[in-house]
Amino acid sequence: MVCSVSLSAQQITGPARAGQYGFTQLLVNGWAQSSGMGNANSAGVSGVEAFYLNIAGLGKINGTELAFSRSSWLGGTGININTFGFGQKVGEGVLGLSIMSFSLGQIPITTTDQPDGGIGTYKPSISNIGLAYAYNFSEKISAGINVKLVSESTPDVRVGAMAFDAGLQYADLLTKKPVKYQNPANNPAAYRGSDIRFGVSIKNLGTDAKYAGDGLAFKSTGDKSHTVTTSQRSDKTPLPSLINIGVGYDFRLDQEKDVYWHRLTTAMNFTSNTAASNQTSLGLEYSYKEILMIRTGYNYEKGGLKFETRNNAYTGWNMGATVQVPFVKKAKPDDENQEDRRTILGVDYSFRQTRPFTGTHTFGVRISIN
Repeated sequence: MVCSVSLSAQQITGPARAGQYGFTQLLVNGWAQSSGMGNANSAGVSGVEAFYLNIAGLGKINGTELAFSRSSWLGGTGININTFGFGQKVGEGVLGLSIMSFSLGQIPITTTDQPDGGIGTYKPSISNIGLAYAYNFSEKISAGINVKLVSESTPDVRVGAMAFDAGLQYADLLTKKPVKYQNPANNPAAYRGSDIRFGVSIKNLGTDAKYAGDGLAFKSTGDKSHTVTTSQRSDKTPLPSLINIGVGYDFRLDQEKDVYWHRLTTAMNFTSNTAASNQTSLGLEYSYKEILMIRTGYNYEKGGLKFETRNNAYTGWNMGATVQVPFVKKAKPDDENQEDRRTILGVDYSFRQTRPFTGTHTFGVRISIN
């Protein structure tokens, strides 16, 4: 059986069945912004990062967005995760594609006769591919759906499954009108139109899967005259489905009414898991002109405060930062049909604390064309 890389080991219906779930790589967040906030921002996540937390946030793309991230997973294990995302606005909606691939390195081949190896290595393959569409019903409401193909394989065992995500986001403005930047051309967001946000998403819905391949068969010698090949049948493995329910609120810290340079976002998310402990996540993000952002988050689960009772390698603490620079190409003065074109180049980083191991580092780059 192909090993999964998540260390969660408890289920809400009882720990006895937790080990029966497969594809627990679906519980891994490969993006830097949302992981640095402790996965708390399911109500306000936007762009291609929404592929993990709440696919409805994909609809916030106003043009084209490309993003790539690389995670050094559980430092010291040699596991790396590459994540790619693409989103393109089409009418009132956005089409998106995501690819997530795990690099587990070379593993020595061992057998009953040669338990110490020395006969070569093999490389497992784990990947998730998602195709999504998000639609903006209004300025306040957006919804999305994501279809994922999930696969795991070794040279002689393989398994694949199809999973679905769906999400909804609602954003409302508590003040009377949006606040405009004094110099919006030099900032990635000219308006900030929402103070409070709500979000709900359901992830990893799909049918059970079964492992198959020559690795499930073995040969034995009944007597000296013949050899028997025994084929073992794999039991079905369910997907680790979950539900996210989140809320967020933006505090505008500027004293002047027509300035919006300083933002403080608070966020909270509750995750109901089938293949891991339920989690409550709290997040905080400070933004200066939407150019520099610093964030932190904490994930709480039952027994998670003590190493002896924790069911996860993660201690709960997360932190991260983003630097993004806008480049504006002005429209020609004599062309009334052409608009200013804004390109944003961003660099993201997050750190997730673990015990044992030396934590998880994630680096990401983004380019948005609006």
